[in-house]
Amino acid sequence: MINRTLIRIKIVQLLYAYYQAGDRFVESAEEELEKSMAKAYELYNYLLQLMIDITRMADEIVNDQEERNRVARIDAQISHRFIDNRFIAQLSSNKQLMSYIEQNKLTWAGDRDLLRKLYAEITESEYYAEYMMRDAVDYTDDRELWRKAYKNVIMKAEYIDETLEDKNIYWNDDKETIDTFVLKTIKRFEEANGEDQPLIPAFKDNEDHEFATTLIRRAVENSGYYQSLISQSTRNWEFNRLAYMDVIIMQIALAEMLTFPEIPVSVTINEYVELAKCYSTPKSHIYINGILDNIAKRLISEHKILKN
Repeated sequence: MINRTLIRIKIVQLLYAYYQAGDRFVESAEEELEKSMAKAYELYNYLLQLMIDITRMADEIVNDQEERNRVARIDAQISHRFIDNRFIAQLSSNKQLMSYIEQNKLTWAGDRDLLRKLYAEITESEYYAEYMMRDAVDYTDDRELWRKAYKNVIMKAEYIDETLEDKNIYWNDDKETIDTFVLKTIKRFEEANGEDQPLIPAFKDNEDHEFATTLIRRAVENSGYYQSLISQSTRNWEFNRLAYMDVIIMQIALAEMLTFPEIPVSVTINEYVELAKCYSTPKSHIYINGILDNIAKRLISEHKILKN
């Protein structure tokens, strides 16, 4: 789940803060990266739990309405289809998720207004109305309802972002990426798997975790060398006039180029140019692309970059 794109984003963010704070101990940067990656996986589980807690809120609201109808002697039938959703029942019994939730004490129960607002938005949607009007629904229909609810409500609700930001500083920029993995998880659920349905692991394999720890260490330990390479290639402008974030981005890109022979130079440059579009000045990606390309060509000609 924590793929290399997310790892690169986290390292750019962490090293920027790391240097701003005046820290020079590589162990500090590595420790912060480990915490940040662990919190990203925590957010994945927390957002899965959100769907369960919305359903629990729905159960509470429906039962309250039924009680008010009984007291008022109103004979009105209220559907429990949303509450009895089979996908949510399977999710709430998932061994892997429940073990993680219990171990980390994760719950949205204290965010009652948020749960009510999300439930209201879901029930006001056209796909919810269509789902409730069907004569019968099966497991696939139940799962599809939540795929649409997650994509159209939970992914777009800015007040969730605000709530998450208040809960943990590591979650500030993670939700957009983690949302895509929650959607993948919903699509992968199969009724036959029951409570043993596998969730997406924190890392696809050990190589991605090693990529993260090696990249941040090399970026810090060899920072002077990488910055000298950037300085030599700035040509028409002074190195110290470069935006600080641009130097950080290029420093990490050079660490990746020189450390991982299996990653093509073009892939590395493209990844960090895209990061510059999100995290630096409007024109940064243009000259970052030019500087990195210039350095790469020189290092390749000097046989300092050797790719498989």
